[in-house]
Amino acid sequence: MQTIQATNYSVYFNETGYEKLASFLTTSSYSKIFILVDENTSQYCLPHLLNNLATEIEIEIIELEVGEIHKNIQTCTEVWSALSELGGDRKSILINLGGGVISDLGGFVACTFKRGIDFINIPTTLLSMVDASIGGKNGIDLGNLKNQIGIIREPKAVIVDTEFLASLPQNEMRSGLAEMLKHGLIFDKAYWDKFKNLTDLNTDDLNELIHQSIQIKNTIVCEDLSENGIRKALNFGHTLGHAIESYFLENEEKQSLLHGEAIAVGMILESYISKEKNLISNEEYHEIKYIINDIFERVEFNQEDINQIIELLIYDKKNEFGKVQFALLDGIGKIKINQEADNDLIFKAFEDYTI
Repeated sequence: MQTIQATNYSVYFNETGYEKLASFLTTSSYSKIFILVDENTSQYCLPHLLNNLATEIEIEIIELEVGEIHKNIQTCTEVWSALSELGGDRKSILINLGGGVISDLGGFVACTFKRGIDFINIPTTLLSMVDASIGGKNGIDLGNLKNQIGIIREPKAVIVDTEFLASLPQNEMRSGLAEMLKHGLIFDKAYWDKFKNLTDLNTDDLNELIHQSIQIKNTIVCEDLSENGIRKALNFGHTLGHAIESYFLENEEKQSLLHGEAIAVGMILESYISKEKNLISNEEYHEIKYIINDIFERVEFNQEDINQIIELLIYDKKNEFGKVQFALLDGIGKIKINQEADNDLIFKAFEDYTI
């Protein structure tokens, strides 16, 4: 797959990625390499990386527990302490080997340790390949509120090795599909149309879909790195999706949702809001709802769930002047940013979702 050039870094694929990584480490004179993993990537992905990591620089491994629940300041403190105790300095580099939590938290840790060290993302989940590792957003949660603390700073490189996907369970693969669906809905109708029939999908097809998805996100980010304008399009499905994800994470009576599972619901809800604002047709809305529901299991909500989810919207990081901001569809393949929706309309969206 062809290398994708971002603003200040490149996204490399498969064998090319490891060749570029070896060359980069050789010429950059790093004092030490730290690799951040979780329990899963330590077992299933780290051996593959080490077999392909051609360097004589000293390597240290830092392992975290698995899960969004650990994407917080306490975990950052533990990683900062480990970096310090293991001799990390300004010329160290951190390689983030994992999914969205590792990419987000690892990038934030690197940006703040010793006032900033270099980092490289090597995503191991479909979600992190097409979303979390791309675009320079690094951050952590504040309690159960998603991505409240963070910084935008790009990695030195991203290496996408699709062999890692072989170790993923099906629910993790579906979670990544949510962001790919979003990229089609907000940017490219022809790309969206490719998801109408996934029954004959093979490895080459998936690799091409991943490459296109990264290209779409990269095109948007390169136009607006600091999210003052068009990058807000990438928030489609996330205003309600993040609130749903946070609510299910903090409620002990609920089974936590993967990021993509929550975003899938958010995309249906925000598509309904788009329809009610006459931005998409009724036919387009039902097409979106059908395709997403065909991939993802339906999530159950009662009235109290909905009330509390709506209350969480006020904490969304995209809000301005106390008003909840949505990125809504303006037809499939186009987006309209800085849109508002009142609570009555949001309730109606939830009601329609359950039908």
